[in-house]
Amino acid sequence: MTDSLSAGQSAALRPPPLPQPNWALFLDIDGTLLDIAESPDRVAVPPALLDDLRAAEQRLNGALALVSGRAIAAIDKLFDPLKLAASGQHGSEWRPVPGAATQAVAEVPLPAGLHEAAARLNGLHPGIVIERKSHALAVHYRNAQDFGAEIGGRLAAAMADFDGLMLLHGKFVWEIKDASLSKGTAVGLFMRQPAFADRVAVFVGDDRTDEDGFHAVENLGGLALPVGPLALKRPQGPGFATPAQVRDWLAAFAASPADSIRTGFAG
Repeated sequence: MTDSLSAGQSAALRPPPLPQPNWALFLDIDGTLLDIAESPDRVAVPPALLDDLRAAEQRLNGALALVSGRAIAAIDKLFDPLKLAASGQHGSEWRPVPGAATQAVAEVPLPAGLHEAAARLNGLHPGIVIERKSHALAVHYRNAQDFGAEIGGRLAAAMADFDGLMLLHGKFVWEIKDASLSKGTAVGLFMRQPAFADRVAVFVGDDRTDEDGFHAVENLGGLALPVGPLALKRPQGPGFATPAQVRDWLAAFAASPADSIRTGFAG
């Protein structure tokens, strides 16, 4: 899967409505809020995005959460000084409300043997980037694309000795995570919290792992908003061509008068 749409594909997308006051908004980060970079530590956070996220969270009375494969500690570093409600490591940890302590959801950390197997992949090519986390790991190969299949095969072989794990393939990345947890289970946890309960759940994401979030919100009668090529899999619904469009959408919501946004999807 490529990261971008053609001009014709972008023009064919139906623009999403601005967020509604009764939404519970779930936002992926990489490829959704932020442009994909060569490695996870090289993404750029536009300064205006911090203000827009803060304003959107306030407009929704706290019903906004970041839902990512990144660890929450890494999310906080990116969006400092914001500490929004968040789920990290594909549902393995979460922060139920802004500013609260991070809580583990997964019962056990990822086995050390898998981290060791991933570390050995660095010997294949200098462009391979290992993202180690407590309950998951990611192997990025955007700068070593010829090795994608071999990386996936080696990780699958290393996982054979361990139960309860899942190997996922994303945009030039292989990820190992708890098979029982996902961005979808994260949505379920948040929707039981007072700030999110009884709202229309809306998930914005761009990659395979975000589809779990899509299914979760749609099962609750909510709305999935895909970004980039993922939108081509849902041609009948609204979507975004790029992360820049998502950021513009949030900025418009943050700046719009309250009485001007009651015209879109409201459940």
